[in-house]
Amino acid sequence: MCEALEPNFKLRQAERLFEGQLIGPESMANIGGVLYTGTADGKIVKIEDGKMHTLATLGRPPCGTQKDELTCGRPLGIRASQNRTLFVADAYLGIFEVNPFTGKVKVLVPSRIPVNGKSLSFVNDLDVTRDGRKIYFTDSSSKWQRRDYAYLIMEGINDGRLLEYDTFTKEVTVLMDDLRFPNGVQLSPNEDFVLVAEMTMARIRRCYVSGLNKGGLDLFVENLPGFPDNIRSSSSGGYWVAMSAVRPNPGFSMLDFLSQKPWIKKIIFKLLSQEALMQFIPKYSLVVELYDNGVCKRSFHDPHGIVATYVSEAHEQDGYLYLGSFRSPFLCRLNLSEV
Repeated sequence: MCEALEPNFKLRQAERLFEGQLIGPESMANIGGVLYTGTADGKIVKIEDGKMHTLATLGRPPCGTQKDELTCGRPLGIRASQNRTLFVADAYLGIFEVNPFTGKVKVLVPSRIPVNGKSLSFVNDLDVTRDGRKIYFTDSSSKWQRRDYAYLIMEGINDGRLLEYDTFTKEVTVLMDDLRFPNGVQLSPNEDFVLVAEMTMARIRRCYVSGLNKGGLDLFVENLPGFPDNIRSSSSGGYWVAMSAVRPNPGFSMLDFLSQKPWIKKIIFKLLSQEALMQFIPKYSLVVELYDNGVCKRSFHDPHGIVATYVSEAHEQDGYLYLGSFRSPFLCRLNLSEV
């Protein structure tokens, strides 16, 4: 293991914000000093001057339980464009544009419309070009929905895709398919390629979307120490990669073991519930900063997830690292000058 990945306790220096008030703030975006995030009960929340307000809802009530997600919606990836517009990926409902001041909601890509004959069953993360014309987003599976994510993780099927939406032509194009749980998306600073986290493969792929290499695909980094979720740019020109679960090395990894034993998966699916399956995944939070060539620069850990739990995104803003989570009831904030 390289020195940059040596275990530490730096994530335990983070402070929890709005504990018990924010449930599952998966992703974050900033417009000036205002922070926006989505929650497990289908809301887009605005945080300003230490106060939290509901900006918009994407679906319809009732909300609050996992069975409600299908109609209530579950906002995941969220981005702010340079023209001060929010773009949101909802796991069940599709891609939305949200006015950050009025809360007005506009559907851009409804999930009910198939793309190349396949439904959008698990829309996950997105990024948008600076001019606002192109949106790149992941659909993690055409079989499993977000509420069944544990089964998708354990089964490890390759039915995920990276897609491009052109806001001018209204066309959706498949850029990559046969991906295993594609998750986080991040454009490069020059917007010539898109990084895509292939979670259950513990790697990040690269898709060139402009320039001489347009249409080309390659591997950005593989054999990561954990299972990558969202990818976000860092102030150093690199990338923050959040991992809510790690691959023990040395040690036993259930996901690595099952990837070679498909017949055992079938037995497990019949015997265990989704919550029971999640108990096999070690509770260990990890955030890694990568250089622009994919090499690890530094890492922040919270073994056993004592303070920062189920980290899904690391969003850098004004010297702080805000840590989102797909299921914890709070947001974390880490002062980068202290670690």
